[in-house]
Amino acid sequence: MLIECVPNFSEGARPEVVEAIVAKVRTESPARILDLQSDASHNRSVLTLAGDAESLFKAVLALVGACVAAIDLRTHKGEHPRMGAVDVIPFIPLEGATIADCVALARRVGEAIAKTHAVPVFLYEEAATAAHRKGLEDIRRGQFEGLQAKLKDPLWQPDFGPAEAHPSFGAVVVGARMPLIAFNVNLNTDDVEVAKKIAKGIRHSTGGFRFVKAMGLVVDINGKKVAQVSMNMTDFTKTPLFRVMETIRNEAARYGVAISGSEIVGLVPAQALLDSAEHYLQLTGFSGKQVLETKLRSE
Repeated sequence: MLIECVPNFSEGARPEVVEAIVAKVRTESPARILDLQSDASHNRSVLTLAGDAESLFKAVLALVGACVAAIDLRTHKGEHPRMGAVDVIPFIPLEGATIADCVALARRVGEAIAKTHAVPVFLYEEAATAAHRKGLEDIRRGQFEGLQAKLKDPLWQPDFGPAEAHPSFGAVVVGARMPLIAFNVNLNTDDVEVAKKIAKGIRHSTGGFRFVKAMGLVVDINGKKVAQVSMNMTDFTKTPLFRVMETIRNEAARYGVAISGSEIVGLVPAQALLDSAEHYLQLTGFSGKQVLETKLRSE
């Protein structure tokens, strides 16, 4: 059984702290660390792990323990929304694993986090216990600062742990989902309102593409303020990257703005990039089997 886990934790501005947190994971679990990306402007890091259920269980508990000790959201500031020092922990089935396996692991991990650290834990996506709690954006709405008031609402009692925010950690969201792509598009303006309007036009919840979650924000890139459309693409096979990219390009032009660049945070399925290459190169009859490295691995 091979499962992927992509925990997002709320530290990206202090490299030494990020490294100490990841070192703790590396020391206490045999799970493979596939990738680490940190962003100082978002003040957030995305860690990509892979392994069996037991190794990931150990890895996540080590991560949470390290973040409890190192991160205090009472003094944390960043562009990305967050409600916890470890904000979200998704489990994704890869080889020999099902979404049901990931749901079971999410619930086991969530219960252990709550018991060990007295942290409120919410289950989301396929592990959610109610329809209104399935979306990460709904659970996280209000962020850390509004968490204590949210926990007083009977509709927002945690699935595990106390109905009271941990004073420095906040709360954590744990769940199971299929692979997604974290895709950000930068604009050649610092006007966040342009990014917010574009995000509203493309995200599903406000009438846009079915498998897109998006928000507009301002990030610091090499000392320059840049408006960014930050997205989670939850099913690239049905809403491809290139289609969203071209829509953003067209929408930006309405405001006299252009795309200045884009980025993928964490790992991405190869097919998503091949689909974009096929589109932009206007290839006819192209197959992924024509990729040299793919052919070599298949022989």
